[in-house]
Parts: sequence; C-alpha cells; structure tokens
Amino acid sequence: MAKLKEIFISAEAQETRAAITEDKRIEEYYVERAGDQRLVGSIYKGRVSSVVPGIGAAFVDIGLGKNGFLYVADIVEAPADEDAELDGEPAPKPEPRRRSRIEELVKPNQELLVQVVKEPFGTKGARLTSHISLPGRYLVLMCNDSRLGISKRIEDPKERHRLRELLNRLRVSSDAGFIIRTAGIGKGDKEFMRDARYLSGLWQRIKRLDRKTKAPACVYQEYDLAPRVIRDSFTEDVHRIVVESREELKRLSRFLRLLMPGAKIRLDFYQGDEPLFEKEGLEEQVAGLFDKRVNLPSGGSIVIEPTEGMVAIDVNSSRFTGRRDLEDTAFQVNKEAAVEIARQLRLRDIGGIVIIDFIDLESSEHRRELIRTLEQSLERDRAKTNMVSFSEIYVAELTRQRMRRSVETVSYQPCPYCGGRGTVKSVITMAIHAIRQAKRALKGARNKNLELFVHPQVAMRLLQEDRPSLSAIEAQAHSRILVMSDPSLHLEQVKVQVT
Repeated sequence: MAKLKEIFISAEAQETRAAITEDKRIEEYYVERAGDQRLVGSIYKGRVSSVVPGIGAAFVDIGLGKNGFLYVADIVEAPADEDAELDGEPAPKPEPRRRSRIEELVKPNQELLVQVVKEPFGTKGARLTSHISLPGRYLVLMCNDSRLGISKRIEDPKERHRLRELLNRLRVSSDAGFIIRTAGIGKGDKEFMRDARYLSGLWQRIKRLDRKTKAPACVYQEYDLAPRVIRDSFTEDVHRIVVESREELKRLSRFLRLLMPGAKIRLDFYQGDEPLFEKEGLEEQVAGLFDKRVNLPSGGSIVIEPTEGMVAIDVNSSRFTGRRDLEDTAFQVNKEAAVEIARQLRLRDIGGIVIIDFIDLESSEHRRELIRTLEQSLERDRAKTNMVSFSEIYVAELTRQRMRRSVETVSYQPCPYCGGRGTVKSVITMAIHAIRQAKRALKGARNKNLELFVHPQVAMRLLQEDRPSLSAIEAQAHSRILVMSDPSLHLEQVKVQVT
C-alpha cells in the first residue's frame, strides 16, 4: 500500500521550516533563518585574490568577506557526475600528460564566473567551481559541458533508452548539456522542452549580467527554502503541499505555475488556530532530532555522537532480547538500525565521515543482508553517499556529501559553560576547587572574613562533607569562612570576597 506523502511548510517572521512526511512521519526536514545567506548553488562573478601553487588552489574574492577557494581540479575539467551516467563514460584512458598547474590557469586580479558548491566551514571559505550547473524540475543544465546524461537512479533499461533518445532531440546549445533527474521518469518531450527553455533562458540572463557587472558580485542567487524544496523534492506521489503563510502560498503558486505550468498540484493553505507543525504532530518529531539517543521499534537504540572530525554512531540492543537467541536479537536490531541511521542522516543533514558500530553477527548471511539493507536505505538520500568499507568487526565507514550547515548547527551553538564538551565539572570537583580558592585568598592573611559564593549543590557539599577542610583553613589563617549559596551562579562558578 502506497504511503501518504505530504510536504508541510511553516514560514514565520524569522524562520522557514519544511518537513516531508510519509504517513505523518518526517523523512526529510529543512530549516532556514531569515538572515542566512543562500550560498550553495549561487553564482558569483569573482576576482582572484591570490594563487597558491603549494595547495593547487586559488583564493577568489566573491564579496562575502572571506575568500572562497577554487581547486585546480574544479577548473580543468568537469568531474564525472556520481549521480548520472554521461555520454562518453567511461572514457578511454588518455595518454599520460603533464598535470595542469593552478598558476597556469588563473592569475591574480583575474575575473571569472564561479558557483558555490560547499558553504564555508570553520576557518575555510566557500568551495567554488567554474563548472556551473542549474537544476530545474526534470533537468540539470550543465552550462559549460556539452555532454548529456541520465540519473543513475533511473534503473529501468527501457526507460533509460527512451530518455536517451529524448535527450538527443532536446539539445538546445552546442556548448551546454543536460542531465535528466529522477523526477523525469515517464515525462515526455513537452515537459522536458519546457524545462530546457526555462534553464537556457536563465543561463542567458546570468551571462548578460556577468558581462555588465563588476567583480565581486552575485549574479544569481539560489532559491530560498520553500521553492527549493518544491523544486528538488516534489514528486507525483506527493498527496499535497500545506503552507501556513498566506504570503508564502501566493509566492509558491506563482513559482509552481512557472516551474510546472498545467500540472495538477494540491496546494493547501492552513488556517487553524494551532500552529501547523503542532497540529500535524511534527513538533515533537523535530525536537527528537537533537537527541543523541534514538529508540528503535524493537526496543534497541542508536546513539549519535558528532565529533570534530566525524560522526560516530553506536548500535545497542538495549532492552530487546529477541525471540530465539542472541544472533537473532543482534540481526533484528542491526537491520532496524541501518534503516533508521539512513533516515537520521537525511533528517539531521549530517555530512562528512560517518562511522557506524553495529552489533557483532556470526552468520555471514546476516552480514550480507545487513549490508544490503544499509545500502538500499542510503539510496533514498538525495545527498551523495559513499559506502567506503564494512570491516570484520562490524564497523561501517561511509561519507555523505556536506554542502550546507547541519540542522543541529543551525539551531544550536557550542555551550558557553562546557566549551562544547557536552559535560560540566562535578559537584565534588567544584567543591575542591572552591576550597583551593579559599586557601589561596587567605594565604598570609590574619583575622579576615571570607565569603565563598557557590552554586547551591556545591554549597551543600562544602557545609557537609567538606566542612573539616574549611575549618582547618580557618584555624590556620585565624579567619572565618562563610559559604554563601547563590542559585544564580553556574555550577562551575566560584566567587570569593575577603573583608
């Protein structure tokens, strides 16, 4: 039975959220703030600020304050698309030739048109490419690459053959090519030609703006969240799109008429008193995206731990004991975990290196089935994922394309108290620290009063278990120590006042 697929969009003054659900369960979730820059996919006329042969890259000023970086590989030739088979692939191996050097391709102060492929992360600027592409509803226009291609996710040989013939009739320019997206399954000449004309017209406008614009400047900005989700995620099996804002409803109606004129799409305006996400039971699911532990239907769980260099995911059987033996338990929990992990990667928009520690299995058949389940679950992801290895100790290594900030980094900031560790010092540790502070403050002093301001939990510890230590300091300094409980203080704060 087909699942009920819906798209819910909540647009408020400072934030837009979009949830794609199947039977009311969130499968994809996106959030965008009012002040966020829409960088990935945007096109800039940039100026080369410096060329660094040592790393084979140029730093390009695109007007964002932090220079983007352009690798030599992103200038020389467009890489083979991992999601599509392009004509001419696999190409015969070329004769060995000298590798191009960045200083031969670009010069300081040179102006060039570039597209952002990855947002800035940490101290790194945006990653750029000179191979520009423009996505439409059914097609992707490769602006400087004349090859034609079809998404690898379209697997039916007959459909691929039909689409290949259609592509050959579609070409509208000798220096640009197209890739058919998965949304193009079953579509005909009319839909593709309309998409091709729209994308070609957009590219012509960008080129005209490029000719009359002085670098650095943005010549094309990617759509904001709501139309971008419709463009990239709407499929024929979507039952309806529900929008909470009347202004957003009008804007999306115009966008849909432009993108898919004549298509029958149910676009509903939500007018209930209760907020849309609460009414549809989505708010609680969104809150769960930030929990480290995710419970599985069987009673097992997964624990997601982001680190500086990777994301570690641990699979636990928890309270699930299985129906027959430990092997059955481990296999069932692992299969559930594989499906849920793929879903959590999409929901949280986790990118980079991901390490998954599954429960050990003895059966080689179970092992093969687990790998198949994980790979099939990852196929639903629109971001590029690559299964690197699955070791003998049941650790899976994979990479996932990271272009934008994850949902967690959009919604959270590092804890100012724990410095991002995720933990704070214990009560006993802070009590010991407070005693040292008192001892240091009274060193060499005589007949003084010392007020020790601490968190209530630390105060209780000092007045009970650690009272003898304070009394010893009082006797040595011939002074008095007053422990002051202050609920306004953080657990790790200690204030000392000597009078």
